[in-house]
Amino acid sequence: MASILKSLKLVSDPSRLRILLLLEQEELSVAELQEILAMGQSRISTHLSQLKAAGLVEDRKQGKNSIYRLRDRQLLQLFQYAASELPEATTDLRGLVLVLEKRRDKVRGYFDELAGKFGRNYVPGRSWKGLAETLLQLMPPMEIADLGAGEGTFSQLLAQRAKRVIAVDNSAKMVEFGAKLARENGIANLEYRVGDLESPPIEDASIDLAFFSQSLHHALHPERAVTAGARLLRPGGRIVILDLKKHSFEQARDLYADTWLGFSEVELRGFLENAGFEDVQSWVVDREQQSPGLETILAIGRKPAA
Repeated sequence: MASILKSLKLVSDPSRLRILLLLEQEELSVAELQEILAMGQSRISTHLSQLKAAGLVEDRKQGKNSIYRLRDRQLLQLFQYAASELPEATTDLRGLVLVLEKRRDKVRGYFDELAGKFGRNYVPGRSWKGLAETLLQLMPPMEIADLGAGEGTFSQLLAQRAKRVIAVDNSAKMVEFGAKLARENGIANLEYRVGDLESPPIEDASIDLAFFSQSLHHALHPERAVTAGARLLRPGGRIVILDLKKHSFEQARDLYADTWLGFSEVELRGFLENAGFEDVQSWVVDREQQSPGLETILAIGRKPAA
């Protein structure tokens, strides 16, 4: 049995308390704790070592990994009371759901690897462009908001099949350039508007699909932008976020005017759930091979039907 005084001293650290609360729910590896807590591997391993030495957790081998679980439950009720003082506790539970979903979804890992091979070797007639054009033709006609559209390259592609696309950007020059391209190419169902991600100039409940393509990390308040996206959607409408996974490439702030260094899947799912979206899902859909090795997350959700 662990020393009560030593245990209390250890769990006074919020990070160790978060780990204990998660291990009370499920056995987890260091890698899974990393994904949930967004902490470095060495920091988590240090915390686990201290908790193990105190007799609060124990581990077992599973292949090459160590799986940790809660060992001493005598202070569990106290831990749970303390959880109410941890603002991260709710987010951690979302992260746990995501990690367990990924653990069950072994097939996804295979298809992630398969997608990474597509286009790496030359095969006559096979390309990402061809695949994208095919999928665009299968898309049902919808009214779409492309939020943070830039010059609107993606908006122009979507307009091939959409009923209407409204491209919103806070740069008047970008909007002017995109509108000029649309006129020159006869894209009549594409409209450009100057506006902010957090208050896009689009009427409520008028859109079927709200799309953020690599734009959310430029928002001052990304969660407000997602909530604004929900406002635009008709009941049953969908939101799609394509953005960078959280990274440490600080140069992006100067090179690309990035406000945020990406987001974790847990954060994006939290934005969507807090805005009232249902059927929230997310995937890492791309991993760059070259340094700094940035990854891209796709997150989607559906606005409840009326």
